[in-house]
Amino acid sequence: MTDWITTPLDPRIVRGALDLERTAHGVLPHRLPAWARKQFPDAYLRMVEAQPSGVRLAFRTRATAVELDVLPTKTVYQGAPAQPDGVYELLVDGRPSGRASVSGGNVHTVDMATGATVTRPGPTDTVRFTDLADGAKDVEIWLPQTEITELIALRTDAPVEPAPDRGRRVWLHHGSSISHGSTAGSPTTTWPALAAARGGVELINLGLGGNALLDPFTARAMRDTPADLISLKIGINLVNADLMRLRGFSPAVHGFLDTLREGHPTTPLLVVSPILCPLHEDTPGPTAPDFDAPELRFRALGDPSDRSGGRLTLRVIRDELSRITGQRAADDPNLHYLDGRSLYGEADFRQLPLPDRLHPDAAGHRRIGERFAERAFGAGGPFAVGGG
Repeated sequence: MTDWITTPLDPRIVRGALDLERTAHGVLPHRLPAWARKQFPDAYLRMVEAQPSGVRLAFRTRATAVELDVLPTKTVYQGAPAQPDGVYELLVDGRPSGRASVSGGNVHTVDMATGATVTRPGPTDTVRFTDLADGAKDVEIWLPQTEITELIALRTDAPVEPAPDRGRRVWLHHGSSISHGSTAGSPTTTWPALAAARGGVELINLGLGGNALLDPFTARAMRDTPADLISLKIGINLVNADLMRLRGFSPAVHGFLDTLREGHPTTPLLVVSPILCPLHEDTPGPTAPDFDAPELRFRALGDPSDRSGGRLTLRVIRDELSRITGQRAADDPNLHYLDGRSLYGEADFRQLPLPDRLHPDAAGHRRIGERFAERAFGAGGPFAVGGG
């Protein structure tokens, strides 16, 4: 019989979260701090910030067996195809070494037509990884990027200590559902996770599905988070939500950047505009599900002729982000701009179209991650070692 050792789940072990909330069951990783969560009324944002994209357990051990008790909350969208269970990925010394899923947990159902939600409680479950090689090794368990995951207990058959500090730089990234990885194949194959692995950096992923709306509390949370590199990918959800006009957008971008610079005055800061999305290149939002389509797809409800009144489209946003960063770079040499179409453009759309008209598939994530790593972390890039 295995003699299990239980290790406390605390910030020494749990990485990529800005807050760990103590619950009746264990701890719940959050990607926005407690004070910020008090400043927004949006139930969808409350859900996605608690989905642990980029959050992982990291420790060093000689263990050959690892068990993690969890209480997931799985989200189901009425009218959309059923999603597979989330994936827990095991890395040993940085190499993929196993995958697992659990079938238990709560089920959160969202009616896409009305926005109504209902949550059905469910049982805890256990993720198991066995037959690991004996000997000291660095172990990471990446949590499912689209399932809220309460961590109940970590058990191993040998003692655990926090993963040693390898001196890797910390990359803090903020974006919307594409950065969140809502359509990626697994937590380590979201495009930010792929880029982080290639860049040799520690990722804090504040990709928030349905958001990245220039919220001041997100800017303050990023301001207060230690980081060596920062990127900000904004645009698509401002169009999807039809949230503001050009008059409000421009000062909001300045304000977000001003807040970041309060805490990170000289940190390399990369502003990334939206990838190509033909649905909204020249057509404003809002965006809605296309219930007449046989599969989940989205459609634009705006009128292209409204651009003259300040309605935002992706072309308008790219032009304005380029202008703003160019203007500010005269006094801020560590501020950089990247056109998102260099990560995924017209040729990519022809080869790897967006299945629902908004989001790339797993292959699209890989391409975006590889391109970002090349342009940001590669020689001459703003995140290159020693500076671009």
